[in-house]
Amino acid sequence: MSLDPVQVMKAQNPMPNTCPPASNGDSKASWEGSKDIHENMASTKKPKSPKPENAVTIAVSSRVMFRTEKEQKVFEEQGIEEYLRYQMEHENEPFAPGPAFPFVKALETVNNRLRELYPESEELFDIVLVTYNHAHVGVRLINTINHHNLFIERFVMTGGSSPIGYLKAWHTNLYLSADAEKVQEALAEGIAAATMFMSEKQIEVSETQLRVAFDGDAVLFSDESERIFKAHGLDKFFEHERENENTLLDHGPLKGFLELLGKLQKKFYAKGHRLDCPIRTYLVTARSAASSGIRALKTLRAWGLEIDEALFLAGAPKGPMLEKIRPHIYFDDQMFHVEGAAEMGAIAAHVPYGIAQKYPHKKSTNTA
Repeated sequence: MSLDPVQVMKAQNPMPNTCPPASNGDSKASWEGSKDIHENMASTKKPKSPKPENAVTIAVSSRVMFRTEKEQKVFEEQGIEEYLRYQMEHENEPFAPGPAFPFVKALETVNNRLRELYPESEELFDIVLVTYNHAHVGVRLINTINHHNLFIERFVMTGGSSPIGYLKAWHTNLYLSADAEKVQEALAEGIAAATMFMSEKQIEVSETQLRVAFDGDAVLFSDESERIFKAHGLDKFFEHERENENTLLDHGPLKGFLELLGKLQKKFYAKGHRLDCPIRTYLVTARSAASSGIRALKTLRAWGLEIDEALFLAGAPKGPMLEKIRPHIYFDDQMFHVEGAAEMGAIAAHVPYGIAQKYPHKKSTNTA
């Protein structure tokens, strides 16, 4: 199975052709409505966005937030001018949800719980929608956001320019995109990032709990151990891990994001909500527990990080485990595992980092 962040979406249902009027009150008709409508709008006023320096900022590309394969085809076949014309002609038709949509909805669920417990706190998830589109397309994006009742107030519309500089200005903690090159560029700038995919089938995910699953090596940890395996084989890898059991692994590109999730979890624990915390984290690694897992666990403990569930699969396929976990997002550095997750309907994201990007994955490997 081969996944492409754009092409894989073509097997999905076509976009809906109609959309109810936008609910943000910007249209002339809404402002000419009755006093009761205005009072209802006031009573459902959206909360304020947190300051970027206080928030956990998640930048999401419009191409993974929504399904835009039809529009992408217009751009590729007919050019930019026809593409812009098409978008403006269809600006009242909402985009359908893309692979990042359930993840963002889950972030909003966590925010709602945090606001209940800490009304004045700005330690919240903040979503920034990032698009290469011209500003003319912003109308359709806003209409879509309102149609799906999302709380996304921050946009970056670059008109074809790279968004990486803006990501740094927003203090971005995670960037999700369909553009693998931009993801690599973000990683090179020290921003946690991943390329998102959607399988032809998609399992249902929790509406009350954010579930985030991580691979170990080259995701939470550095690729140090994986380099040993690639260069010298499995036996040398096991020997290296035993000899370095008490030596901490260096951090990988997603360590900081797990750290932020843990910080928010502790806010729930402090209010007595450990057992019903709306955030749950998972380590899903092909490492073996007895021979190489202890170093991973000791590293996480030394970092002060808690993983709710750790699965050491000893080289077994990850897909079936992810089907049971039903994560809103799963991060892995190897496309072999991303494809395996997608085959089971799990939402997976590729972290193009480390030595595995230079060598194809072999099914018999025992690291990850």
